[in-house]
Amino acid sequence: MDFKTTLRKKLTDLNSKPVDGSVKEDEYFQQYLNEIDDLLELRDEELSKEIQEQNWFSAPSALRVYGHYLNLDRDHNGMLSQSELAGYGSGTLTEPFLERVFQTCLTYGGEMDYKTYLDLVLALENRTEPQALAFLFRILDIKSQGYLDAFTLNYFFRAIQEQMRAHGAEPVSFQDVKDELFDMVRPKDTEKITLEDLINCGQGDTFVSILIEFHGFWAYENREAVTVEPTQD
Repeated sequence: MDFKTTLRKKLTDLNSKPVDGSVKEDEYFQQYLNEIDDLLELRDEELSKEIQEQNWFSAPSALRVYGHYLNLDRDHNGMLSQSELAGYGSGTLTEPFLERVFQTCLTYGGEMDYKTYLDLVLALENRTEPQALAFLFRILDIKSQGYLDAFTLNYFFRAIQEQMRAHGAEPVSFQDVKDELFDMVRPKDTEKITLEDLINCGQGDTFVSILIEFHGFWAYENREAVTVEPTQD
């Protein structure tokens, strides 16, 4: 069993244990640190520290993700509510997406444990991977029909338009965005986007980002301004 598989299994085993108010946060974190100490012994000593830090499944990355989880847990009950998860990353994940996360992912009393959070973060931070796209596609597929149509795209993009208004910007036309998304994916059926289409197009990560977070849409909308280098006289 390689290090990635071992770490994923140990994290899963650790976080399958109940986490509630009966477990103090510092005690749970110390338990987690003990697991990481064990994992450190499994590292490939031939790998440089720099390479290990770049590996999402490395111990430093695992500690980073867990630290973010603790920071989001404002009421310190060991679980995340939808409002707490809204602070993830840039804090611009849309409300419709967050609602769907809590509808489709395993929760306890309407709150998310660390194992579910870890699965979500793994998908969000690796959006180019087919497995991550499959995870996110299931969330986007609001009608469980196996494809995304114009209605579904509009359902999510309306929240992006609302955030644009909140920032004092003129909302981009959904029709324009819909055309861009379909041109980006080039689906077999011109009115339906399947998971296979999303994976095969090679831009699934961009497609998802446009729909689920304002920061992702804004980065795409201003991609030319970001990539153009200043000219010298």
